[in-house]
Formats: sequence, structure tokens, C-alpha cells
Amino acid sequence: MEKKEIENYKDQVEGRNAVLELLEAQKNINKIYISKGERHGSINKIIELAKKNKIIITQLEKEKLYKMAKTSNCQGIIAIVPPFDYCEVYDIIQKAKEKKEEPFILILDGIEDPHNLGSIIRTAETAGVHGIIIPKRRAVAVNSTVNKVSVGATQYMKIARVNNINDTINNLKNEGIWICGTDISTDNCYYNQNLKGPIAIVIGNEGSGISRLVKENCDFLVKIPMQGKITSLNASVSTGIIVYETLKQRISKR
Repeated sequence: MEKKEIENYKDQVEGRNAVLELLEAQKNINKIYISKGERHGSINKIIELAKKNKIIITQLEKEKLYKMAKTSNCQGIIAIVPPFDYCEVYDIIQKAKEKKEEPFILILDGIEDPHNLGSIIRTAETAGVHGIIIPKRRAVAVNSTVNKVSVGATQYMKIARVNNINDTINNLKNEGIWICGTDISTDNCYYNQNLKGPIAIVIGNEGSGISRLVKENCDFLVKIPMQGKITSLNASVSTGIIVYETLKQRISKR
């Protein structure tokens, strides 16, 4: 495999579960590379589905494959795919309308760690979030690490990249969507807040939290109470707690 050939492609998805999700969701795949001698476990199902969908499979020496990988453990398989297909914020709202549900949206204000983003996408997908909004600048985009950590959830989640989070928040408000920010300094615990109805939950940067202007633009703020010596949670863990409280309230409303 020539270096030039790799550079012609746009992105890659690594790991068995993530690649299997791609195939089962019938997403576009340009080519699949597998490590020579890999013929056990889910690799067999991947090869079977790839052949069925007439996707080119190339075997590489293990050393070459792992040198090509962008993550620490590609599990002997890499799928070359087109760039991630970001949507518009409008598409997220439309998805909710099509499902006859009130919008349930996540806004990520400056998440920089691809592992956090991947975990958040996975959690959001399992909880029925209609879409995620991320900024174009000073934040991680969907990449191979995000794809792998999400275990394929990126294939089912609508993700919009926007120029300005505050402008987007104002547009969502005009659509009748409440904006809930997460901030440790508020006195309002998340489980005491009414999270039913059309809502967008803002999760801040891993270190600095929500930016000042975004915080001021939220309709209300909630916090996760802390009882230990450590006064903050991982961004993906915080997201899971708030998102599933929101889901619980949405289900109880039905």
C-alpha cells in the first residue's frame, strides 16, 4: 500500500464493533484493511458483510496496519470512509418532529477530548437524544478515535457543527426549546429541575466548564452535587447523569 493511496482517503474508522456498526447501518465504506491472519470472532462477520456489499478488503501485515492506525488499538481492522457527514441544526429539530417527540438536544461547549466526545455520543444515542451540536473552533471534531469510542454510535447520531454557540442557542429558543446549562456554582440540583418538554442541555469544556456568555444565555442552570474531595466529574460522566435524568422525566410524562 503506497503512502499516497492512504492520503487520498479522507477518514478512517477503527475497531471491530465500530466497523461492524458501519456495515450493519449500510454506511459508505471505501475500503477495509484487516491484519493478515485475523479470522476469529467478529472479523468473520465483518468480512462476510463486506463481501456481500462488494466492499474491497485488503490484508496487511500487522505492523503496517498498526502504523496506519490513528488509535492505540485498532483491533486488527481499519475502514476507510468519507468524511463525517455533519448535519444542520434544522435537521435535528426535524428528526424530533418526524418521531413526533419534543426536541432533546445536547450542546457541547468546547469538548476537546475525543474520548469524551465518543462516550457522549454513545450515551446520547442510547438515551434517545435527537442530535448534538458542537462548535467548529476550539473543540474536537468527529475523528477515528471518536468513532471507535462511540462504538459506532456516530453512524446513528445527528451532529451539527456551528460557528457560534450563542447564536445557535438563540435560534433554538425561537423554536420554543429551553436551554439548560450545567454549572457547579448554582444551587439548583439537576434532579430538582423540571427537564420535561423541548430541551437542549449544555455541557461545558472539561476544564473550564461552560463559557461565561453561554452560561448567561441559558434559561436555567443545574448542578450535580459533589460529596467527596474531588469537585468535578468527567464531562462524559456528567452528560450521562443529566441525560438519563432527562430521559426518566420524559418517560414519566408519557
